[in-house]
Amino acid sequence: MMWGQSLAELFEKTGFTRWPLLLCSVIGLAIIMERVYYFYRLRCDDEGCRRELFWLLRNPPQGIAEAIRFCQSRPNPVTQIAAVYLSNRGNSHRKSILSREGSLAMERVENRLRGLATITHVAPLLGLLGTVTGLVAAFHEIEFSSGQIHAQNLAGGIWEALLSTVFGLIVAIPCMVAYHGFESYADRIARRMQFVVSELDEFFGNCTAHDFKTTEPKGGNESVDAA
Repeated sequence: MMWGQSLAELFEKTGFTRWPLLLCSVIGLAIIMERVYYFYRLRCDDEGCRRELFWLLRNPPQGIAEAIRFCQSRPNPVTQIAAVYLSNRGNSHRKSILSREGSLAMERVENRLRGLATITHVAPLLGLLGTVTGLVAAFHEIEFSSGQIHAQNLAGGIWEALLSTVFGLIVAIPCMVAYHGFESYADRIARRMQFVVSELDEFFGNCTAHDFKTTEPKGGNESVDAA
């Protein structure tokens, strides 16, 4: 209950903008729930995965192959970009491949966030539009009543008009909070991806070919050159 009336009764008084606002609220809620589920699936102990990755890399002969399988088994973009790096370690186009795969990963991470940002801007404007049109109607009524209108009736028309702005803000504020939370998490993932690529560059830069001896099935040795 607000101001002695139920939320449904108040919403009914917001005028024609209530339907666009309702649509914005439904879409915003759907995006928030979908993104929460998506990011929940991406949850990962970054430090634990990092230790496991470099432990595998430091334990040949099958360290790199095991590290790739380990990274590919995790849905997190950080481990996925590490798998791409390791799979293309000797590829001369590795940097362009990493750039492309990183962009695709971030596109998935930031999916639908632009729509959520749009709602945070549109909902208050819809509320303001409802308020302005409500005020226009209230003053239009004053004009045609030759100025003979009770203050109580005028106040009633104005506060009902202001309800549109209230509901616009009610829709926009949670969407804005969620948007900035998701955006912050996406930025963190991007930084982690850059960090793990930098760590792998440093790791292989400090290694020699001897560090990555792999054993052939028939007993022969083949060295895998470090990038």
